Amino acid sequence: MTGGPLMVIGGAEDKTGTRQLLSRFAKLAGGSSARIAVVATASSLGPEIIEAYREAFAAVGVTDVVAPRPHTRADASDPELVADIDNATGVFMTGGNQSTLSGVVVGTPFGTAIAAAHLRGAVVGGTSAGASVQSEHMVAFGRPGATPKLRMAQMSAGLGLLPGLVIDQHFDQRNRYGRLLTLVSHAPHLLGMGVDEDTAAVVTGTTMEVIGRGAVTLFDGRWMTSNVDTARGSSALLASGVVLHSLPSGSRFDLEARVLLSGIGGRPDDLRETHATPTGSLERRIAVEGALGDQSRT
Repeated sequence: MTGGPLMVIGGAEDKTGTRQLLSRFAKLAGGSSARIAVVATASSLGPEIIEAYREAFAAVGVTDVVAPRPHTRADASDPELVADIDNATGVFMTGGNQSTLSGVVVGTPFGTAIAAAHLRGAVVGGTSAGASVQSEHMVAFGRPGATPKLRMAQMSAGLGLLPGLVIDQHFDQRNRYGRLLTLVSHAPHLLGMGVDEDTAAVVTGTTMEVIGRGAVTLFDGRWMTSNVDTARGSSALLASGVVLHSLPSGSRFDLEARVLLSGIGGRPDDLRETHATPTGSLERRIAVEGALGDQSRT
């Protein structure tokens, strides 16, 4: 894992209060001198989602925000859209439908430009769908639930910025333990990463730092025993010997060695006091994008 920092955000990040996660992203992108490309390809919302992020980044000191938004694979070959990524110090991918994001971007000049931005040192991040697509093997769709089941989830190709991982988001809030454990059962070499809402895994090299209000859950299945080869239908799966890491804000973890480096735990009191469920109609619509598609999307 080389290149610039990566931010994997579990969705519903605070855009109007302390903006802890977006502030970190802006700082990594260069602060007031940053040029951030907001990619809203996954979103079903219109220009309002771009304006919401323009306002949020302006509030943390970044005013140079561009919005390349390919809707088709042909769009993703447009030199002007690619140039927006080439000139960015930060690339931020919004939430929505990750299958749309993968289908439009992966394997195109636009997707290649995102990977190149990461390699040259730009920060690349994403929330919800924009989080999942950062891994090489991406959650395509699945059902919620705590028990892993044979046909509970499926994978597709992601951008490959975080090889060796499979990432799920809105993890605790949408009860996605079972579907991530199902994917790890099918591919035990992959480290399963579940990220809660308003929480981020900040990855620099092989080191992951957890920030935000929730936790990052890791499933290490390298030595697990499973029955995926003999299970039938949608039966519950055997998943024994999986190593579980639940990492709150302040924890640091080596993703290559798969060991805890340090764990502070807890959350600052000021964040506890200021946290609130989004109340604005646009903020709520952004936060819940993809929630209705748990059976087949996001």
